[in-house]
Amino acid sequence: MLIDSHCHLDFPDFAEERDAIIQRARQAGIGLMLTISTRLDQFERVLAVAEAYPDVYCTVGIHPHEADDHVDVAAARLIELAKHPKVVGLGETGLDYFYEHSDRDAQKTCFLAHIVAARETGLPVVIHTRDADDDTAAILDAEMAKGKFKGLLHCFSSGQPLAELAVRHDMMVSFSGILTFNKARAVQDSAQALPMKNLLVETDAPYLAPVPMRGKRNEPSFVAHTAAFLAKLKGVGVSEITETTTANFLRLFDKVPHEAVSDRRAA
Repeated sequence: MLIDSHCHLDFPDFAEERDAIIQRARQAGIGLMLTISTRLDQFERVLAVAEAYPDVYCTVGIHPHEADDHVDVAAARLIELAKHPKVVGLGETGLDYFYEHSDRDAQKTCFLAHIVAARETGLPVVIHTRDADDDTAAILDAEMAKGKFKGLLHCFSSGQPLAELAVRHDMMVSFSGILTFNKARAVQDSAQALPMKNLLVETDAPYLAPVPMRGKRNEPSFVAHTAAFLAKLKGVGVSEITETTTANFLRLFDKVPHEAVSDRRAA
């Protein structure tokens, strides 16, 4: 089975046909979906989606765009919310200097709170970084030196040095539909160079639909197109990408119960 390691099933884009979208994902061989938190005041909505479906899990966290509204966030609050059995990761968090919807210092403060929570809980932190490679790398290097934690660079569109840093720190790197875009040669080069043990796939739905679905609203079933493209880049069969990325996801998000995985594979 494939796993969509990053989507936003709570977003209004999906509200009217969420059941049908999840059913299409199941029919496409998507065994699990991870729906991602972006604001703490909307976390209950994210959690409700995860609780409603046996094959959906979630994270808790604050997107860098929302950091200005969460400057006082404490790691303890994230740790408390992460106790729920359906919460298997922290984030998404990180740095976004492209849009700069939030102050850079506020973004860094939120990012560091998530890292503290990741060390305490053992859960992975899902990292968003855009036009902020140097600061992201500096934070990761400094914080890993204080104590290891698990991490994932999601929707990777950064440079090769950040991908290499992820490998050094035994982090995962996830590729979205961007990988399939004609002009995404640098992203494709990064995917080709990365070891298989560091790879994940995602949709980031409802955004960034892959070729041949580009221009449509993205949804978890479309992750199969990204996986197929990644297989071609790596020169392996789709089944190897499916098996490897699923195993990688389950190693990283190891709070997902084994029985949940077995049930979905049997289905």
